[in-house]
Amino acid sequence: MRKGLLFIGILIACGASAQVSPYYQSALGLGDDSLKAELHNIIDGHTTYPYSSSSTDVWDMLKETDKDPNNADNVILLYSGRSVDGDQEYNNGVGWNREHVWAKSRGNFGNSQGPGTDAHHLRPCDISVNSTRNNRNFDDCVSCVDVIDEGQNTGSRYDNGVWTFEPRDAVKGDVARMIFYMAVRYEGDGSEPDLELTDALQAQGSQQPLHAVLSTLLEWHRSDTVDAFEANRNEVIFGFQGNRNPFIDYPELAEHLWGLLQGTAWTGPSTIGLEDTRAIELKVYPNPTSRRIQWDEKVDKAELFDLQGRLVASKRKAEGISLESSSLGAGTYLLVLHRAAGTPSLHRIYFQP
Repeated sequence: MRKGLLFIGILIACGASAQVSPYYQSALGLGDDSLKAELHNIIDGHTTYPYSSSSTDVWDMLKETDKDPNNADNVILLYSGRSVDGDQEYNNGVGWNREHVWAKSRGNFGNSQGPGTDAHHLRPCDISVNSTRNNRNFDDCVSCVDVIDEGQNTGSRYDNGVWTFEPRDAVKGDVARMIFYMAVRYEGDGSEPDLELTDALQAQGSQQPLHAVLSTLLEWHRSDTVDAFEANRNEVIFGFQGNRNPFIDYPELAEHLWGLLQGTAWTGPSTIGLEDTRAIELKVYPNPTSRRIQWDEKVDKAELFDLQGRLVASKRKAEGISLESSSLGAGTYLLVLHRAAGTPSLHRIYFQP
């Protein structure tokens, strides 16, 4: 997927009622727990399939959801990016198998029909790579070990010091959105687990229904946006299961539930990227900057966040922020400008000290 493109829609309100799909209409105007509960109601009760069966099962779904666009007989392996024969299902250690992106031990649901067979978080995977990922937390590695598949470096890595796994850059956002989906879809109804997100690393042996690391997943969601393969996958699963992944359809929803827009009602989407500066009402300059960021209108409050969602600078009643004396490192930051009326606007800032 394209890296470094964030959706300005997480902060721009646009005549939402005309743009939101009827599927999500009941979630408009809600925020925080109410929004999460309504999204759960929308995607709950989907058609389930068995893990393995002579009838339609998970194998059959994945051959369609993850079909190689350049070779209809093949599937794309999640963490490797390798294209393999779709009919070569796991057979005595040969072929590919099925990765539970939300590790099935995290909630101890196994391969049960429902969370254990939900195609929204099941992906084709190399058998050895699947074993390496195990139930590791998702996080950026520090003491990194490359994951090798068929003698090739996949770009995925695991940490030699802590129980974490970092997927290749092209699917980091995919992984985040699958994890977000699971945390909304499974809320403890009936015999289903109540899956939740956390920043606290989970031990290998823990069966608590928790997955980490939330702050890292939000960063991956922001930096690796939805592409055609992921969007098509959502459509194919909708055809099988009758439910969708809200965070693929409307990526800004993750910000409302766990990120920069907590406490703000969801008023609808925009699919305008930050590169499209024509959509931004306030002009921000210079960008890139080495000293000071300015804009063409005094705002009530300006906030600067890093890509982990941490507030690194703020100022009230301002037309600019000085960064000369800051300890910020070079890189990309998110500037949120709050005006007295209207919706805040989001700008991507490049800082070069």
